[in-house]
Amino acid sequence: MVIVLSHLLTPRAGSPAAVSSTGASRSARADLPVLPVAVPPVTPAADASCPKLMSRLPLELTGEASRRVRSDTPYAYAWGDPPIVLRCGVPTPAGFVPGVGLIQINGVQFYVDTSDRAATVWTTVDRPVGVEVRVPANVDSAPVTELTGVIATSLPFREPTPRK
Repeated sequence: MVIVLSHLLTPRAGSPAAVSSTGASRSARADLPVLPVAVPPVTPAADASCPKLMSRLPLELTGEASRRVRSDTPYAYAWGDPPIVLRCGVPTPAGFVPGVGLIQINGVQFYVDTSDRAATVWTTVDRPVGVEVRVPANVDSAPVTELTGVIATSLPFREPTPRK
């Protein structure tokens, strides 16, 4: 059996990110409603960095199929239900202090926020733009670990700095 996958990475603002395929993955995605994702305003840094990352995201993450999202920018992506949501171009988290409470996975440093009982929010602090991965609280760090390779090869390292 041959499965052909295609991924449109630059949807128009406000339209669902288009993801299409044939086979079982398509039916799994078709069953999931379009997920609205709030995104921060686009910055020049996001426009310079996020397209490369977004073009390399996997169609499946830790066994969860990607799903369509609706956002004001093409810098949001999601997998599964409950969703794992990635947003590129987010600001540095307000509580971030360099060298304090960071978790490094495969060379990518994350500030981890567990204040939301429903989700754990992992945000990169050592890249030109923040990449946030919101994982359901009952899911371990496997999705974030799987994404570190794509993050590390798409976005160059920069010394972590606090929010201004």
